[in-house]
Amino acid sequence: MVALTAGALLSVSALAAPAHAATKPTVGSKGAYLLNDAGTALFSKTPDTRRQMASTTKIMTAAVVLSTKNVDLDRKVTVKKAYRDYVVKQGGSTADLQTGDKVTVRQLLYGTMLPSGCDAAYALADTFGTGSTNAARTKSFIAKMNAKAKELKLKNTNFDSFDGISSAGKNYTTPSDLAKIAQYAMKTSTFRTVVKATSYKGTAPTSKGGKRTYTWYNTNKLLGSYKGAVGIKTGTGTSAGPCLVFAATRGGKTLVGVVLNGSTRYTDAAKMLDYGFGSTTAKTMQLRTLPTAAQRD
Repeated sequence: MVALTAGALLSVSALAAPAHAATKPTVGSKGAYLLNDAGTALFSKTPDTRRQMASTTKIMTAAVVLSTKNVDLDRKVTVKKAYRDYVVKQGGSTADLQTGDKVTVRQLLYGTMLPSGCDAAYALADTFGTGSTNAARTKSFIAKMNAKAKELKLKNTNFDSFDGISSAGKNYTTPSDLAKIAQYAMKTSTFRTVVKATSYKGTAPTSKGGKRTYTWYNTNKLLGSYKGAVGIKTGTGTSAGPCLVFAATRGGKTLVGVVLNGSTRYTDAAKMLDYGFGSTTAKTMQLRTLPTAAQRD
């Protein structure tokens, strides 16, 4: 993310002024938060109430990987049967990684963030954690996620999962904390490139020496629907409800927002962004239709 100059700060203030002069939007989501480039809250609803976050957890998963010193995005990772078995057992969204395929870390990031692949998130946690077993490595990785939350001074966030599937219910955050996590992640160019893509297509060597093509679609319908949308991540869970972490850029200014537990998450996000930008895009927004083969999250 580009550092703000004094002039840019003034333009953010100028942008926010007419929006704040207008009526604040009414959102149906139980929790909501919107930040500008300077980290100032433009809108909030129960900002500090702890809630489950479902697959928006994967934002921190990606952030931890990308903050790893000297991370090699072209490093090959062999897909383990355990990753596929986990998705089947949990009934989670999947990147449909095939056992024995050698995929890159970069591809795993796309597989984690676009189709919300729990198998891809597992592969990242298993690869970037430490220990002698899958369980030990994923536990180690989750500890890194919590360490990052502590580094960001987030007092109401805890991870017990690398993908948002939490049997103990101890995977929680708040709208304000999650917005800060997202804003931190968006500082990395690779993350920004991944989360703004509506789709990804790439190949990976198979265990038998052939090549397999992977095609993934972004579950975030705000992309291609709201002018300037550049991310970030969907999430849906029984306890969490529908969630969305979103961002949009206009005139060189990026707003980052969160809605948690909201059946009207896309409309809420558009209303909040309109409030921040001083626009009326939400009134005419038509949501992008996901291909039949796409995951839903």
